[in-house]
Amino acid sequence: MKFVDEAFIDISAGDGGAGCVSFRHEKYKEFGGPNGGDGGRGGHVFAVADPNLNTLVDYRYSRRHDAKRGQHGMGSDMFGAAGDDVTLKMPVGTIITDAETGEVLYEMLTPGEVITIAKGGDGGFGNMRFKSAINRAPRQKTPGWPGDKKSLKLELKVLADVGLLGMPNAGKSTLITAISNARPRIADYPFTTLHPNLGVVRVGPEQSFVVADLPGLIEGASEGAGLGHLFLRHLQRTRLLLHIVDMAPFDDSVDVVVQARAIVNELKKYDQGLYRKPRWLVLNKLDMVPLDERAERVKDVVRRLRFKGPVFEISALNHQGCDALVKAVYKHVHAQQKLEQPAAPVDQRFAPEAPTGL
Repeated sequence: MKFVDEAFIDISAGDGGAGCVSFRHEKYKEFGGPNGGDGGRGGHVFAVADPNLNTLVDYRYSRRHDAKRGQHGMGSDMFGAAGDDVTLKMPVGTIITDAETGEVLYEMLTPGEVITIAKGGDGGFGNMRFKSAINRAPRQKTPGWPGDKKSLKLELKVLADVGLLGMPNAGKSTLITAISNARPRIADYPFTTLHPNLGVVRVGPEQSFVVADLPGLIEGASEGAGLGHLFLRHLQRTRLLLHIVDMAPFDDSVDVVVQARAIVNELKKYDQGLYRKPRWLVLNKLDMVPLDERAERVKDVVRRLRFKGPVFEISALNHQGCDALVKAVYKHVHAQQKLEQPAAPVDQRFAPEAPTGL
């Protein structure tokens, strides 16, 4: 399935049905009185966060979504039926923005969360509403109120606990394959990963976290170079960044420290909040470094980067050092999750509506 993380849609809630002018006609009741019912409300448009979806591709090719209008009121005190609602399923992590003003309206952060993104119009009043001691045969009615109409921008930021960043061919896809259930494409050339891959890392019974493998970054990514700039937004919701450094590049002239600094600079240019996120250094492909040179090379990289955080030495290909990395990551993520404690989702479809007065 094609990965799409941005789409534009037009939604329209249903208009309310018009009220009815009607009078009771029964034998031997010359003045039966008004019995015109109200119109039904228009259908609402809901959005539901579906954890089974991971792309907005459905909205790339289906842009317009309209709810049904309410039924008109009828005689014999019969109100019109409400219009059918429309429910749009969206991936968890979708941001809904007003396409015209740029205002962020909603964020779908909790699986199963349901929100009303367009409210249907209320139904109009029938003539039975206007009956009074003075006006016993009213012929007034009102039309239904219009439903909301909006142009929306949908933007998906994947909800992952851990994000992998690094230069193309640093071994991110190999690492996520080694520690999780994800099976991304792996090859010995750059830009193998063309869209984010999510994997669930199982640490133990009921102990897991989600890791995201993103396309490799290159210098200038924040200005649009390469592929990584398209997916930098997906790092913004992670709790931890793992900076993967290739310790055995194909080209011996490549300075891995210069590359690592370039990526850090791109994060800083793109978003200061992303730059300040907890970031751990993961030195990969150490199995390709001669044993007698490993310690000195690792020490040199850490010293030149002036890195003060946790450093892990691994080989994703043969799983060396991966267990220690996974356990440390889970401990950090679990501590963060306990601090956040998200509230239970509220289904707005069943929330009581405000009474409608005359």
